Amino acid sequence: ISSEGIAVDPAKVEAVLQWSTPESVSEIRSFLELAGYYRRFIEGFSKLAMSLTQLTRKNQTFVWDKKCEDSFQELKRMLTTAPVLTLPDAKEPFVVYCDASKMGLGGVFMQEGKVVAYASRQLKTHERNYPTHDLELAAVVFTLKIWRHYLYGSRFEVFSDHQRLKYLFDQKELNMCQRRWLEFLKDYDFKLSYHPGKANVVADALSMKSLHMSSLMVKKLDLIEEFRDLSLVCEVTPRS
Repeated sequence: ISSEGIAVDPAKVEAVLQWSTPESVSEIRSFLELAGYYRRFIEGFSKLAMSLTQLTRKNQTFVWDKKCEDSFQELKRMLTTAPVLTLPDAKEPFVVYCDASKMGLGGVFMQEGKVVAYASRQLKTHERNYPTHDLELAAVVFTLKIWRHYLYGSRFEVFSDHQRLKYLFDQKELNMCQRRWLEFLKDYDFKLSYHPGKANVVADALSMKSLHMSSLMVKKLDLIEEFRDLSLVCEVTPRS
């Protein structure tokens, strides 16, 4: 951590670079645990790690093919070029960009045009059947949960590229998930605004690339996780 922001630990990066090709599931898990510590620095971490993560699944035959080797080497390369993330300033507004696809959920936490953190995860089995508006709402909930300690109690803005999402807040007929999510969102004070897909490029890329970036490992870098200003055309006020 410096005046410029938060960067990866050179010692840990060196350990990743020196890591030899995994020869067992336990070695893959060890590598992913270390590399995953810095997943917030890497856009699309889940997509990059997909081939490796699949090998750790139950009853999965261990076959290290070219796709696994490419993924392994790309993760190591990305760690050496990971960007410096800006330190959040509670006095300045935060912006969260959200997006969802049939592959996963993605979000970018920003402030004054600079990235504070990336987040993404692949869809759970039951989520793959969700309609588009439910997936987009799930992406908003996902990002607010991840960055709750920055967003809760603050006024912020969320951007989504699904224009009709805002109308869900006025619907009387809601399914169980929608009711639960909207109840959760009432705890936050934010403006929900539409942002065209092409302008929402980063979050869209994260959702399309998502694999298992389940909840952005925090540990020592807990300080840089959550953000604040979000914008989507519909305003939600906190509970009194």
